[in-house]
Amino acid sequence: MIKIGVLSDTHLLDSPEALDFLAALADDHFSDVDMVIHAGDVVAPAVLNVFGNLSVHAVRGNMDPAVPGIPMRKIVGVGGFRIGIMHGWGPPKGLEKRLLEEFSHDRIDCLVFGHSHKPVCVRRNGILLFNPGSPTDRRSMAYHSVGVLEIDVEINGQIVRID
Repeated sequence: MIKIGVLSDTHLLDSPEALDFLAALADDHFSDVDMVIHAGDVVAPAVLNVFGNLSVHAVRGNMDPAVPGIPMRKIVGVGGFRIGIMHGWGPPKGLEKRLLEEFSHDRIDCLVFGHSHKPVCVRRNGILLFNPGSPTDRRSMAYHSVGVLEIDVEINGQIVRID
């Protein structure tokens, strides 16, 4: 089985406090993952270095600077599955539809996104839609969260509440 730690909307600055927070989050929730996906609004891309030797796939969110190597959207092949990754934009209403349209010419099995800070783990037309929420800015949600994708015979997701 392949496990992927998923986060989005961290909005962290490159500071010792931010690095400590993200390192603790990784130790607590991603200690047994094989790779990490960040679905945008990293803010300071240098904080992604906290994941050490893990493969990190990130996309640029609406709050992120343009950085070489961090595209607006990407597709990652993992364990025979194709994962589309894009942050999102605009109002929360219709976000999933807009993102699915962005990948309408691609074959994907899972769509990882962020932007709304609202956790989502639901299958639509055979595609797993997965938004891990935010570990730092819950907005109107009752809790902070990250996510884990597990790939075996299927690709499945789990929202992980952070206390």
